[in-house]
Amino acid sequence: MDGPDFSFEAGLIARGMPRIAGVDEVGRGPLAGPVTAAAVILDPARIPEGLNDSKKLTEKRRLALLEQIMASADVCVAHATVEEIDEINILRASHLAMERAIAGLRTRPHHCLIDGNLIPRGLSIPATAVIKGDARSVSISAASIAAKVARDAIMRDLAQQFPGYGWDSNAGYPSKSHISALQSLGVTPHHRKSFKPVHNILCKA
Repeated sequence: MDGPDFSFEAGLIARGMPRIAGVDEVGRGPLAGPVTAAAVILDPARIPEGLNDSKKLTEKRRLALLEQIMASADVCVAHATVEEIDEINILRASHLAMERAIAGLRTRPHHCLIDGNLIPRGLSIPATAVIKGDARSVSISAASIAAKVARDAIMRDLAQQFPGYGWDSNAGYPSKSHISALQSLGVTPHHRKSFKPVHNILCKA
């Protein structure tokens, strides 16, 4: 089977759980910016064509799909801040962003499909962890698209305020140019101080 499908959702719907939220996060690897999660409950009768892992889609395709997702699904995007990432660690912060996204949906889901191998511990709704879920479940794919578009927009905005780090193109990931900018320009308030490359520069300062 090429690409994600609706089989996880169909199985749960058949067991009497019609509202299934796909949940994914983006931004665990970057050295700067928030971690962003999205939760999406698709309408089974109006699933956009061509949903896939957001990393496999062009920006233009993501934006076109997001428009369709927003028009037909219940969507919430939420974040955990750089301060929260540094305080509780990136895994807990990404789970916190997921919990916030689920809580922000217009309707409470009966079950959540969470991308990855762990279920956020603060979640009170039944959930299934789906490894490589963004390439297997259309609901998780839709969430990965919503989260990526939202986070990319934040990083583009921050790139205007803090030029030189290339956040509009590297989204805060540790590209060579980002690392060299960190060394020459220093650490901004949007850098994650608990991440090793940033921490090392602060230790030298």
